[in-house]
Amino acid sequence: MPLRVVVVVEGHGEDGSIRTLLERIWYEMLQGDYIEVIPWRGKQGQLRQRQTLRPVIEAAAIKLRASGRADLRRLLLIMIDSEGACPATLAPELLAWATEFRSDTEFACVMPHPMFETWFAAAAASLAGVNDLPADLKPPADPEGNGLGKGWLKRNLNRKYKETVDQPRFTAQMRLDDCRRNSPSFDKLCRELRQRL
Repeated sequence: MPLRVVVVVEGHGEDGSIRTLLERIWYEMLQGDYIEVIPWRGKQGQLRQRQTLRPVIEAAAIKLRASGRADLRRLLLIMIDSEGACPATLAPELLAWATEFRSDTEFACVMPHPMFETWFAAAAASLAGVNDLPADLKPPADPEGNGLGKGWLKRNLNRKYKETVDQPRFTAQMRLDDCRRNSPSFDKLCRELRQRL
């Protein structure tokens, strides 16, 4: 089924790379026929508090229902870094709040654990030699359990990490199957999208 997704994100990097990521999952992994991805950015920290989350959800839901193909299934995806919090605890809480605000909307919540950049560590084998990463880059063990993310990238890049430039480049190049195998939070994102096929 064709899908329209409004994705609520926190960072400027995710804002620039989330469309590429969801399109790759939808077309390359799931063989979906059509997806429309609309990033919707909230301020960092705003999305973790009930009162400040509400206006973001309300605005994103309006955007989700804006004119478009009549045959589209519509999903509002909340995707914020766990930042060390337990996704199994925080994600259901965010979903409950969002559903309370807009019971007429279909929601999902995926929390990169502990952060979006952890998914690059999970796909490290496919990023060796890409965008200034070393050609002999070694895939780390248990990227989520070891809390790898921006620090891991900075150590391996040996230059300043620029979210708005580097995230889209790594997102376009990383091997999705590697990331899914090595990252439970990325696997959850794939499963959430599969449910909407």
